[in-house]
Amino acid sequence: MSGQEAAPNGSAVARAARERSEQEREAMGAAAERSADSRDQDGPPAPIDAATVVVLRDAEPATVPGHGFDPAESDSGAHIEVLMLRRNSRGFFGGMWVFPGGRVDPPDRNVPGDLVGPCDPRTAAGSSGPHTSDARGYRTAAVREAEEEAGIDLSGAELAHFAHWLPPPIRPKRFSTHFFVCEAPADLDAVRVDGSEILDHAWVSPASALERRAAGEIEFVTPTFVTLTWLSGFGRTADVLASVNGHTCFHTEIIPSPETDPGHIAVYVGDAAFPDGDLDAPGPRRRCVMVRSGWRWEEHDGTDAATG
Repeated sequence: MSGQEAAPNGSAVARAARERSEQEREAMGAAAERSADSRDQDGPPAPIDAATVVVLRDAEPATVPGHGFDPAESDSGAHIEVLMLRRNSRGFFGGMWVFPGGRVDPPDRNVPGDLVGPCDPRTAAGSSGPHTSDARGYRTAAVREAEEEAGIDLSGAELAHFAHWLPPPIRPKRFSTHFFVCEAPADLDAVRVDGSEILDHAWVSPASALERRAAGEIEFVTPTFVTLTWLSGFGRTADVLASVNGHTCFHTEIIPSPETDPGHIAVYVGDAAFPDGDLDAPGPRRRCVMVRSGWRWEEHDGTDAATG
């Protein structure tokens, strides 16, 4: 924890971030209802290439609350912690808690050997459109952003590429973001945020971060929610890294939820509703449900034995 300022429960910052998040999803849902003819005529906006790094460390059983993030029940045993940063209230993701990351800059492209592999072609199909951006510079950008935003040197770390997020082409600005995960350097002394773009930081267990969001105390975007949900199933950093075998693609369609529980549902390739939007179609599920009653991740193969 940085010790600079606590994340106050029910803070105005968290409420404002949540309102912006809800407004953005509403705008995305409205844009998704535009006609296919209009979309074809205008063409999808070119996504901005970006990189994110999820920095992990092993933690011993928690005994005291820290920095506004009370330990989750699962923190009573050995667990992992993830580095999260709180952005200022301006611009994209304003006021939200995020992982270190940002856009790929032209100099990042010049590092030899820094290439990401393509998504499985099946995950690049559908109404999100194929994505064939420059494959260079993503790891370099992730390392650079970690230094700029958090003052940590990951140049010697092994960054495992585990996900690619691509929103649907329904808004004028979207990011094509490659996600990496690594273990925090053993000699990491302190995290230093600039107090301007990044206001604060926290080492927090995935379970605790998810609980704080559910309580309305903090806010983050869908990729952060899904990543934390995935990480909450691990007790050690080594187990997380061992589980990464190539990167999973999250090419997205946004569908309004039933009006009985307003909100939106993000479906991904592999879900029976992708890309046609039939939420009740029989078959596998791979979706993030973001509705008024709460958020949840659903993934199963569609058999009777699946529990969601």
